[in-house]
Amino acid sequence: MDLKANTRIKEIFEKYPWIIDFLPTIAPHFKKLQDPEHRAKMFAFATIEMAAGGGGFEIDELIGIFQAEIKKREGGDIKEMRKEVLKSIITDIHAGVEMDILRKRFADLVQDVSATEIAEIEQLLIDEGLPESEVKRLCDVHVEVFKHALDGKDIPRPPAGHPIHTFMVENRASENIMNDIESVLLEITGKASKDDMAKHGENLSLLLEKLALIENHYVRKENQLFPKLESYEVTGPSSVMWALHDDVRMAIKISRSELADGNPKAVTSLNEVIITIRDMIYKEEHILYPMSLETLTDRDWLDVRDGEAEIGYSWIEPMVEWTPDIAEEEQKTVGAAVMGTVALDTGALTPEQVNLMLKYLPVDITFVDENDRVAFYSAGKHRVFPRSPGIIGREVKRCHPPTSVNIVENIIHSFKNKEKDEAEFWINMGDKKIHIRYYPMFDDDGNYKGTMEVTQDITEIQKLKGDRLLLDWTI
Repeated sequence: MDLKANTRIKEIFEKYPWIIDFLPTIAPHFKKLQDPEHRAKMFAFATIEMAAGGGGFEIDELIGIFQAEIKKREGGDIKEMRKEVLKSIITDIHAGVEMDILRKRFADLVQDVSATEIAEIEQLLIDEGLPESEVKRLCDVHVEVFKHALDGKDIPRPPAGHPIHTFMVENRASENIMNDIESVLLEITGKASKDDMAKHGENLSLLLEKLALIENHYVRKENQLFPKLESYEVTGPSSVMWALHDDVRMAIKISRSELADGNPKAVTSLNEVIITIRDMIYKEEHILYPMSLETLTDRDWLDVRDGEAEIGYSWIEPMVEWTPDIAEEEQKTVGAAVMGTVALDTGALTPEQVNLMLKYLPVDITFVDENDRVAFYSAGKHRVFPRSPGIIGREVKRCHPPTSVNIVENIIHSFKNKEKDEAEFWINMGDKKIHIRYYPMFDDDGNYKGTMEVTQDITEIQKLKGDRLLLDWTI
């Protein structure tokens, strides 16, 4: 039972009738409750807040006493009870309860909270209907409440070559770059001016571009680590942290633009970039990584590692190849080639030929099956967006930033209902023009079988003029 300041004493009594005999043992003021007539009057309006005032307690002190006695009398799983307490704290954060009160309640009741439990609570709140955007907004506050406990935990120390070790080495590299940026910013005293930008802008721009390589760090989390967590129904990090990644991306974009314009506001924006990234590092190393290490198996981590190189690293590459000690039959194996050919509508190809055709097509193809899970992506040189084996089997809505999930779901819904037979978009990516198209696929009986995404760099195609005939081609 969640106990809050406005919880009525009557509600507690209805769930725990023994509370009437217990209360007089902690304060003489509560002896009046044993009189049925007085109890009926009190039940009409009394809350925990009012009872605390009458008994000479702080609200959270009385809540703590109630929780401890419930735990003592009702028994049950201590971890589950602690989760309920954590949930009530986070819910009260959302309700605007003062931070000092929440810190005290936490210190009194859940001193040994783990990173995994915090992640489980956030997941529980999402499952119970709290919007992911709200969980993201509250994430910093969650960490602030639990920070003193998290600071007392050892951060992970995985072996070299392990994906978490690589992530953490990258974090140290990013901190070095941020230290360099801060050293330059320290030379700007007082309010930044145009002269300051003329003197330091180029150096800051170079350092920012170096820091921007953190993108690979985030993309590996999104495409390799998060899918594995989702396979254990841990979807909170995917939703909340991806949105936080986008905050970092936007902060870098704003800083880059301001530096290019020589805008003194770039000083403030760069400081915001650094604060945002440092906060992310804390959340990674004190919550995400410990929780992930508790959740995933060595088999899972091997899969995460095997897809890293396709995406790339930020500033460093693993110097050691980590190989877990797992049974040979658990090692990832590539299926033997199927003999013969695959009969197609207009011909027959071997599986190798099918694979090569898809690989060499001058477009980037991704296929989402009828269950809305990614079943295939082309691994050719014309890839536009980063992909790695970690997305295979992943729900397509988990492969997009939270802000665009609804659009993706609406597109697929319109395809399944045969309301649309194509969705087309185009974007500018740096100096490139990218054309993106989605097509529904149906079998001969009209049953929906999936959606194909085709992405193409059309920059050079847009420049074509006149005719270039086959006969005009030369070596």
